[in-house]
Amino acid sequence: MENQSNQFEICAKDDVADGEVVRFDKDDLELAVYHVGGLFYVTDNVCTHGPGELSEGYLDGHIIECDFHQGKFDIRDGAVVAPPCLVAIKTYKVVPHDSAVVIEV
Repeated sequence: MENQSNQFEICAKDDVADGEVVRFDKDDLELAVYHVGGLFYVTDNVCTHGPGELSEGYLDGHIIECDFHQGKFDIRDGAVVAPPCLVAIKTYKVVPHDSAVVIEV
């Protein structure tokens, strides 16, 4: 699904179990897709502090902990919630869709 408003289908909702985070690549984007309590969130996959991939981290509610240096981010807005990270991660607006995770870029 691609249209003129820069909406992109990333994956099927069934591809990400509740409480899980999975990496998906779309064109030149490396994304982490999170499923928390029936809602989906999408961020860049690479930690802003180092080479860690957030999809390899530990998801606890709305907080993702990078497995590389244990920095933490809020997946809802990208905010840093624990050092050593200092720069927020980029988040993407998830567009309502029946069966797919769709973002607006």
